Amino acid sequence: MTYIEIGEWALMQNAAQAVRTAVFVHEQGITPADEWDADDATALHAVLFDVNGQALGNARLLQPSATVAKVGRMAVLKDARGKGYGARLLQALIRYARQRGHKEVRLSAQRTAEGFYAAYGFVVAGEPFDEVGIPHVEMCLMLVKT
Repeated sequence: MTYIEIGEWALMQNAAQAVRTAVFVHEQGITPADEWDADDATALHAVLFDVNGQALGNARLLQPSATVAKVGRMAVLKDARGKGYGARLLQALIRYARQRGHKEVRLSAQRTAEGFYAAYGFVVAGEPFDEVGIPHVEMCLMLVKT
């Protein structure tokens, strides 16, 4: 059994940092200086926990404008991958963006995760780019018909 908690950085920081440090800093080699930014303070953080309260996955939701939400820093611990946890985190933040009245959700996907996001309706919205030495692409999901 697992569950997701969504909250502000002050409440979610310890759990979110544990996941992001394991995945982004240790596994992918991103420097701590590149991983931690001021956006954490204003974002909503979703953390997926196991029955023992161990954090297994994390994502955050930013609000760059009144109509756009941005998912970022999505990660699942290596041993917990392939169990649908990333999908549950993504779907939870998409639901939250809908509740807040956003018209679209954007994200910067690592190219290796592009197919994962496409499976949930995200489409490529720009040219590939490099971020902290990792190939990325901007993707977008429209929440309302225009």
